[in-house]
Amino acid sequence: RALGFSNFIYTKNAQPIHVHGLRLAIMASVAPTDGPLGDSGLIVDDGEVCVYDQNDSRPVDLDRLVELGPFDAHFLQFSGAIWYPMVYQYPEKLMRAYGRKKRENELARALRYAQQLGARHIIPHAGPPCFLDDDLWAFNDLDRDPANTFPDQTVFLEYLQAHDQPGGHLMIPGSVMRLTKAGATVAHPIPDDEVRAIFSDKRAYLEAYKTRKQHVIDAEKAAWPRGQVDIAAALTDWFEPLMAIGDVTCVGINGRVLMEMGATKLVLDFQNRHVYPWAGEEWEYRFAFDPALIEWCIVHHIEDWINDLFLSCRFEAERKGAYNEYIYNFFKCLSPERLEYAEGYYAERSTDQQFIELEGYKVQRRCPHLKADLARFGKVEDGVLTCTMHGWQFELATGRCLTSDDRKLYSVPLVRDEKDEAGMPAAHGAAEAPAYITPPAIKCKHCWYVPGRDLNRTKA
Repeated sequence: RALGFSNFIYTKNAQPIHVHGLRLAIMASVAPTDGPLGDSGLIVDDGEVCVYDQNDSRPVDLDRLVELGPFDAHFLQFSGAIWYPMVYQYPEKLMRAYGRKKRENELARALRYAQQLGARHIIPHAGPPCFLDDDLWAFNDLDRDPANTFPDQTVFLEYLQAHDQPGGHLMIPGSVMRLTKAGATVAHPIPDDEVRAIFSDKRAYLEAYKTRKQHVIDAEKAAWPRGQVDIAAALTDWFEPLMAIGDVTCVGINGRVLMEMGATKLVLDFQNRHVYPWAGEEWEYRFAFDPALIEWCIVHHIEDWINDLFLSCRFEAERKGAYNEYIYNFFKCLSPERLEYAEGYYAERSTDQQFIELEGYKVQRRCPHLKADLARFGKVEDGVLTCTMHGWQFELATGRCLTSDDRKLYSVPLVRDEKDEAGMPAAHGAAEAPAYITPPAIKCKHCWYVPGRDLNRTKA
């Protein structure tokens, strides 16, 4: 709206709409690892040709995606867009082994998508990044290093040919493809020999690019705040309230994360849900940052550190044990809204359905809108449940959403004089909701947990 747009069209996942002679469809992803509020690809069909821009999304419902075709052109990511394994503190031999595996996996994944969708023309895009700062220059794949995770378009096009996959095209910013049922032609904004030189002499190309942008890099780094923020106090005030509501996230991490920011060293203790100065305790993950970058995130209150900080590769990491996606999802979800969405996503995929009692009704715990915890954000007046996180309203008697026509709340009236052993009122009718069978409580180091119930954590 700030840019002057006023006509917004609301879409539903994988359902085509028709706008000004175009058939459009969006394939949405909703996992916390996709955003956390999601990712998507776009399908555009003008009646003659159909194009799918997958970009860097990872669709899983390929059967439905194929139904929206057939596709004449398929744009997809093929190169790295993550910090792994470069920022981890591995020995050189192990680092190269992980790098080779990562490079092969990302090329193979893109090939599988191309094979599954079967488009006549395949255009690698959405990468690779170029690193122009001296601190990051070594991440560029200047010499087709098989352990570098940032291969360029020509590498993937050759990979397609080696696997007998036809239809690959090279495009760069400014290139124009003319696409018809008969075929496709590409016109570049510069002569073809200059296009080839970008990739055949990448070092010279990037050095010239770096020279042109050095003043921008210098100005940006000079603007980073230093000494303007009490990092320890700010992160404690910011993170502890999030830990307090992040039941599934804290259980998923179940350990300590050490953050080293110059002289400031803090522990994010997800077992006890506190932030405190490090005093030599054991940790499961360790991150080291330039404190200026953390100050910048605090000053600008960045709610998604993954896209604004971690993707810059300007940090070091160590871990003891396997990769833990809950840790990185926490850093994507640094607001109650984002964290509630992630919590709801994981809770809905748990084998333990979570319900709460509200004004004589058994109600699903998570709001159908963006998964806010209705035990915390639900308010009932005159038979209407309002989720105060975003203001969405539901009629308790029917579950009908009063805010949108494509959401429904699970809501079942309770019989007050029938209780189960745990004191939970029973619902009407076995067909409507299964009766509760109270499993034994499980005691771990820091909490009691009753499967199928809220993850209430009480100090043992």
